[in-house]
Amino acid sequence: MGEAQEVQLRIMDQEAKDQTNLPQYTSITDQCSPAPQTRNYRRWIRMSIYTVFLLAGQSAATLLGRLYFVKGGNSKWMATLVQLAGFPVLIPFYLISTTSKPSTNDSQIKSPSVTTLALIYVSIGLLVAAGCYLYTIGLQYLPVSTYTLICASQLAFNSVFSFFLNAQKFTPFIINSLVLLTISSILLVFNNESSDGTSGVSKAKYAIGFTCTVAAAAGFGLVLPLTQFCFNKVIRRQTFKAVLDMIIYQQIVATSVIVVGLFASGDWKGLTREMDGYKMGKVSYVMNLVGTAISWQVCTIGCVGLIFDVSSLFSNAIGVLGLPIVPVLAVFVFNDKMGGVKAISMVLAIWGFISYAYHHYLDDRNCKDEKRNADEVSKAPMLES
Repeated sequence: MGEAQEVQLRIMDQEAKDQTNLPQYTSITDQCSPAPQTRNYRRWIRMSIYTVFLLAGQSAATLLGRLYFVKGGNSKWMATLVQLAGFPVLIPFYLISTTSKPSTNDSQIKSPSVTTLALIYVSIGLLVAAGCYLYTIGLQYLPVSTYTLICASQLAFNSVFSFFLNAQKFTPFIINSLVLLTISSILLVFNNESSDGTSGVSKAKYAIGFTCTVAAAAGFGLVLPLTQFCFNKVIRRQTFKAVLDMIIYQQIVATSVIVVGLFASGDWKGLTREMDGYKMGKVSYVMNLVGTAISWQVCTIGCVGLIFDVSSLFSNAIGVLGLPIVPVLAVFVFNDKMGGVKAISMVLAIWGFISYAYHHYLDDRNCKDEKRNADEVSKAPMLES
């Protein structure tokens, strides 16, 4: 949803689905393995570990981010930096991807110029940096449960921008998802938690947080369709290495922008004072920031692992599964109120995500059916001869 690392991994999510010309290595290895049951057993263990990493990392990072502000943290730049600075965790995956041989089709495609690639990485990296900063403002002023539900509107923006940039068709399932997610966010506008004294912020700050979170959702909703557009029209390589190039270089740009903002704004001067005044102590202050960064990277490893070991669709589905976790945990950790309006909003958001995921399930199944039919047609002449 609003998480920077997770949004970046949606790029792999979308691009991996387009690789229908590649064989499904898992089924091939399972058939050729002398001990398929053992391989399946190990694969299920890995899947379970990656799933826990994704859900735990996503939930912990969001809660720790809110805890930073609740206990006395004030630097929006620092809170944004910890979302991005852990991108080196992807370097091992990058090294693995460089050892794999490119396909014949990819090796024949002319690579774009360095200037063109740099322009793409910088442009999208700036969008990511701006989106992360806006999300941080939302997390500072909104209850975690409300913040998480508003982040769900990113999916609606994603579909709209995909319609214009990548000619995505609006199927009944996508339209249903858009309507539900829109209603879910609109309901939160009428939520009265900003005026009941429990949120600790004024109506004005609640409005600022709400607006910034929606703006960030729109920005990140543009990132994935724009990235897909660049892959289809400019890069034209559907390889895992190309996707990791996009993610890592974007993260470098975004991190650099936030570091510049941290020093240019003068926030860095108050970090020592902020640490001294942190309600839970200096050690807890440092552990909060480190824990937030690590949690995002744990989530990243889980996402990448599921895409590697299962499929992009499954990784997306697990991310959807985590939607209600943070609002429920926020009720116990921060005493967030789960009133009727917010509960209805959460149900509508989950329903919208399920509708969207089901659309991609059908799309993925149709792609596999088309590939299987094409393989059968190509093998038919060989059998006749």
